[in-house]
Amino acid sequence: MESRILIVGLGLIGGSLAAALRAAGFQNTILACDPDSDEITRGVEMGLIDGGATELASVIEGASLIVLAVPVLAMRSVMAELARCLARAAPDVVITDVGSTKATIRDCAREAFGQVPPNLVLGHPIAGSEKSGVAAANPELYVRHKVILTPEPDTEASALARVRTLWEACGAEVLVMDVERHDHVLARTSHLPHLLAFSLVDTLARQDERMEIFRYAAGGFRDFTRIAGSDPVMWRDIFVANREAVLASLDDFEAGLARLRQAIESSDGDAMLATFDRARHARHYFESLLNKTSYQAEYQMQQQGKLRYRVAPGGAVTGRIRVPGDKSISHRSIMLGALAEGVTEVKGFLEGEDSLATLQAFREMGVAIEGPYQGRVTVHGVGMHGLKAPSGPLYVGNAGTAMRLFAGLLAGQGFDTELTGDASLTKRPMGRVADPLRLMGAEIDTVEGGRPPLRIHGGKALRGITYDMPMASAQVKSCLLFAGLYAEGETRVGEPAPTRDHTERMLQGFGYEVHREGDTCWLSGGGRLTAAPIDVPADISSATFFLVAAAITPGADLVLEHVGINPTRIGVINILQLMGADLTLSNEREVGGEPVADLHIRHAPLTGIDIPVEQVPLAIDEFPALFIAAANAEGTTRLRGAEELRVKESDRLQAMANGLAAIGVEHTLVEDGIDILGGGRFEGHNYGGGRVDSLGDHRIAMSFAIAALRAGDEIIIDDCANVATSFPGFIDLARKVGLQLEEEAVEEDA
Repeated sequence: MESRILIVGLGLIGGSLAAALRAAGFQNTILACDPDSDEITRGVEMGLIDGGATELASVIEGASLIVLAVPVLAMRSVMAELARCLARAAPDVVITDVGSTKATIRDCAREAFGQVPPNLVLGHPIAGSEKSGVAAANPELYVRHKVILTPEPDTEASALARVRTLWEACGAEVLVMDVERHDHVLARTSHLPHLLAFSLVDTLARQDERMEIFRYAAGGFRDFTRIAGSDPVMWRDIFVANREAVLASLDDFEAGLARLRQAIESSDGDAMLATFDRARHARHYFESLLNKTSYQAEYQMQQQGKLRYRVAPGGAVTGRIRVPGDKSISHRSIMLGALAEGVTEVKGFLEGEDSLATLQAFREMGVAIEGPYQGRVTVHGVGMHGLKAPSGPLYVGNAGTAMRLFAGLLAGQGFDTELTGDASLTKRPMGRVADPLRLMGAEIDTVEGGRPPLRIHGGKALRGITYDMPMASAQVKSCLLFAGLYAEGETRVGEPAPTRDHTERMLQGFGYEVHREGDTCWLSGGGRLTAAPIDVPADISSATFFLVAAAITPGADLVLEHVGINPTRIGVINILQLMGADLTLSNEREVGGEPVADLHIRHAPLTGIDIPVEQVPLAIDEFPALFIAAANAEGTTRLRGAEELRVKESDRLQAMANGLAAIGVEHTLVEDGIDILGGGRFEGHNYGGGRVDSLGDHRIAMSFAIAALRAGDEIIIDDCANVATSFPGFIDLARKVGLQLEEEAVEEDA
């Protein structure tokens, strides 16, 4: 598109741009302007440019795209000269720059042109090297690196598009943000680290024993101080140009350093551990963001790679396995462990994205947490009133459980907080917890429709209430009990049907008295929690996929070990047994207040049933998998009273109905349930294959994966990346027991 590109400043950045364009196949003219004629000559000899000059007026004729790649403090004079001779450029010329501070350069443009020209697109490639000059030009310098563009409100759309194309041709990822945010972010992520590296090396270099220090310095010192070899003139100019933002970031760093110094002086091991562990895991998330390997990437507005499952028909289900720990109990173990006095040791912790987000949230509030490592986590409790205000919003990923429980816990704190999550979670209703919390005296803001993010105003005096839940929800009950810990008087919660009681059991395990009579539970505020060990049982929701897999597959014989069989969670066991499943429990015992058992299931013919209404709340998360069992049962299975399924990670009633239709299972969808006609209407199998959209819902994805065991053709399931939110290792376990499942990365436009 560009007939003539002019690069003003042929150093590392400008030279690498020319090299990248040549490597990308750009055949038109590239010229350069640089005060050092030797750099121009070297650029021509390297084949990067076609020619150049030391005066801008000599090379601007007909230029269609001008890139200003000069030091920040040189920009004022360069722009002034550009304004004088710009009329000689092409009529549709576009101007951009590469400076690492934008407010100063924007001011230069206003001074030179009287305004920021609409054809000027300010930009900053986040790439570089400690080397300098055109001789260091690298055609891959921008590959998989970010370039931030900071257009003004009246910047021409066509100009922005042309500059975006320029950088994308070099292999860069282009982002857009406003000038002020750019300078604020870069002061912390680029300018401050360079300042610290310069300072550290200079401090050591001025000491008498500097030769010994440098001789024995290890790789970490070398890695951190590498950037101190960068061009000092360039960085002097950057620090001058971005002075206010750099000073603000330096203030934050000095405050953090002072806190760490105080912890070392007082031998406060928990404070040191909290800082180091929070930093370690923040670094882990940073790496995940760069590699786009984590679901947390969505929080930073970066697109995670999409995944699909391709599952071949047939297979066997045999063996002995243990599925990951219960997600509900994992969440609660961290929450109560953080509020307890003493150290809580957790075994069997679920290392899924949702649970990890809960860990990170408490690290952000000053709690020292070791792990997780092979399911083990150590939480150094800070007591009921020891949490500290986080520096920003608390991100809970895809976890509705975490957000609702956090709402109650944080309503009683003395500081303001904001709870946010991924795109799916922001569509889920939070009024069901916000409304009763407001009755207790909490001040909570939601967006339209009572949806996240939740902004919780701290320091409010809470009072106990009696609340009869309009729906059976363990999340709402737990939220109010958590708030009740901080409320004056009794908090009583009545439920229309039994819901999981993990919170009540764990509170009692931590020494906090909870009462129950009939359908009502209650507690009094003002008590304390004492640390206690927790052994998280295997998650019955995760076990369900394999229970159903074995139930529908001829010849299946499977044992699932150490599964939680809390009476409020065993709806799936009851329903499968009512359908005729050969399912037995053995080695029943109690661990940390939670009942567990080994589940042994063999194949047996299933029969369609009317699912008892009282079992619905006890199996609400397991219904997607149970629908697959129903599709393989003889006769019709009817479900009613399950409208709660419509407000999960997806509308699970509609999503499952769509998927069942895709593979040829007859069904009738109603507002609060579904009728599924099972039985073998296909020769040798119960339904065909097909393509299913999981809508990003992990349970939908896993349910149709096991459906392939009785399919006549392969089942392809789209949008499966979120399986990691509840069941890390699902693919490996599925293959271990006999499923023929492959995971495929999907191109964004596929």
